[in-house]
Amino acid sequence: MANWRSYTLARKEHTVVGELLITDDVYSPQRDNRRSVLVWLPPTYRLSDRRYPVIYMHDGDNLFDAYSSYAGEWGVDETLTALARVGIEAIVVGLPNMGEQRFHEYNPFGGAGEDYIRFIIDTVKPMIDGEFRTLHGADHTGIAGSSMGGLISLFGYLRYPEVFRLCGAFSPVFWLDGDALYEMVLAETAAQGRVYLDVGGKEGEVIARHMPDAFDSPDDADRAYRDGVRRLRDGFKQNGYANTLLYLEDPDAAHNEPAWAARLPSALRFLLG
Repeated sequence: MANWRSYTLARKEHTVVGELLITDDVYSPQRDNRRSVLVWLPPTYRLSDRRYPVIYMHDGDNLFDAYSSYAGEWGVDETLTALARVGIEAIVVGLPNMGEQRFHEYNPFGGAGEDYIRFIIDTVKPMIDGEFRTLHGADHTGIAGSSMGGLISLFGYLRYPEVFRLCGAFSPVFWLDGDALYEMVLAETAAQGRVYLDVGGKEGEVIARHMPDAFDSPDDADRAYRDGVRRLRDGFKQNGYANTLLYLEDPDAAHNEPAWAARLPSALRFLLG
């Protein structure tokens, strides 16, 4: 068993709401590296023997605590504490990224994305299911993240529908290896799960960094990011996703944690409600 300890008791300053546990040095045979794993437990977890859905989220250092975050906090704990008041509860597993390896691990097209997803499926999920009261099935298992984390979430959902049938893709990177992600969406012929997908209207600087000569202006880059995510949306719709797809656009939102935090309540209500 993993050596779980209270995240908050180990820190003099934090912004965590509720019960957050951490275990250190979880070994990934798929990647031959080690990382911490965070688990946030819903408010009623210690008050009953019920089982809960689980969402696996990337960039775990940015989910719960402003003091550990390198780019701002999502407020997952605050959001789910509020949603618990209307009966929406879940366990959230936060997977911190590996710093300079982040892009490589979250890239399924020429990177180590497949190995990273297998780490979640073959190492982390069995540990979580064995040590916490989870609903094990795919209908109650989600994967979520933003930017490159949105890309790897969509990949995991589309590649392993027998494991993940809930997906939250916030401002997903879509342009790696040409149309590879879009083609995966088109190849998904059955509306097997629920997908939350979004984009902001001011995110073009991200795609412009990857394609510095492709755009004449910042507005062109903003439109390219928005239109690429819209294309993913249309691909899901083409394959039968209607009530099982929620797509949101925020025309004033940039590519950052405060923007994703603002849209998180809508995503979780849709995926878990």
